[in-house]
Amino acid sequence: MLEWLHCRWVPSFLLEISKILNTGLDADTLTICVRLCEQGINPEALSSVIKELRKATESLKAAENMTS
Repeated sequence: MLEWLHCRWVPSFLLEISKILNTGLDADTLTICVRLCEQGINPEALSSVIKELRKATESLKAAENMTS
């Protein structure tokens, strides 16, 4: 039962920290990131991947706007 409480409490607590730090991560994405880190994924590597994905998304949107 404590595990369930932990799972419900930590994401909301981390979501508040995430908002304060202006990470741009929504609750679902933050939960996935926490679970990946719990499974042993390097948090710094995960952060780098997220940043690269954001850059790629911005580039695609910019290219799409230029062709429209």
